[in-house]
Amino acid sequence: MPDELDWEAVLAWRVARHGLARRAAADAWPAVVQRICGLHAQVQAAAELTLWARVEDLPAQAVTQALWADRSLVRTWAMRGTLHLLPAAELGMWVGAQGMLKPRYESASWRKAFGMTSAEAAAVLDAIRAVLDGEPLTRDELGEAVGALLGDDRLGEAVRGSFGTMPKLAAFRGDVVFAEPAGQKVRFTRPDRWLAAEWRPDPAREAMAAVIRRYLAVNAPASRETFARWFGMASAAQAGKLIAALGDEVVEVSVQGAAGWVLRADVAGIAAARPSGVVALLPAFDQYVVAAPRDDSPVLAAEHKERVYRRQGWLSPVLLVDGRIAGVWRHERKGGFVGVTIEPFAAVDDEVRAGAEREARRLARYFGDELELVWA
Repeated sequence: MPDELDWEAVLAWRVARHGLARRAAADAWPAVVQRICGLHAQVQAAAELTLWARVEDLPAQAVTQALWADRSLVRTWAMRGTLHLLPAAELGMWVGAQGMLKPRYESASWRKAFGMTSAEAAAVLDAIRAVLDGEPLTRDELGEAVGALLGDDRLGEAVRGSFGTMPKLAAFRGDVVFAEPAGQKVRFTRPDRWLAAEWRPDPAREAMAAVIRRYLAVNAPASRETFARWFGMASAAQAGKLIAALGDEVVEVSVQGAAGWVLRADVAGIAAARPSGVVALLPAFDQYVVAAPRDDSPVLAAEHKERVYRRQGWLSPVLLVDGRIAGVWRHERKGGFVGVTIEPFAAVDDEVRAGAEREARRLARYFGDELELVWA
């Protein structure tokens, strides 16, 4: 029989593992990025605020410096086909794990949607790698170069459009990362030119095992369906087999009747965890919210789900209280002020209100602005 855990302990443990119970020192922020499985970077400002929520006195230019000057962070497409900022030293792990998935262009639905054969898609991906052997290229430059190499303008156009589909697939193979933009235009390059000439993806099975360990270390207990959705796997059955392949490292537990996988070494810590009154303002696309089990009412009441997990993949900034999503919030900067509006889903007590207001003041200090706070 699986061990039995309760949601109160699980959420307290997750909050701590996500670095929300005790913020890291300013110079320790790279370890935070590593621990929480990178920063979701569909919106760059939201990625930076994901760090702000977990790091005390985060330097305002830390992420920009790490991306384009130090190159200790790298921007690329990763889990679920979404943009992430990942530690450059671990890019091989994240890319290698993609090798466990069947290439998307081999499916009939993909070929129909994008009007390409699998052979054409493979040729485009090979061409992307070839033309990125020199200086970084903008999207238009990349498309022109691919079209010229293949002698087919239609295939070059496929690189420019479709929301970055072809560069994204190339990133899954380890052939594309983002270089420093040219003004407002993104540019692409190869990891072996941007990071190190000897760069290569890790072996797929070993890389996936490492990713599963990293994921469970902050988001357990997790069902096979939850992990499959988080990584972007079409098959929950495949996810279950990959988790189970860790053998004695993992154990299946029950959280008030819901089954999930945990690293065996973490079971006792989860069982002993207790809420500590953590109140946090998490930004849009925060990793805690991305990985949260969406059908478990202890995390988010069903009637509020659409206010957090919105259409077209948008995730709202949330008010978090001891691991439970208790509301949403937004901010706007204008004229030396940052306006913060907090909308709790229900009445909150004085301690939660005070905690949220402390976080709003922290946000204003981070921006160097005066605070205008509204409770809606």
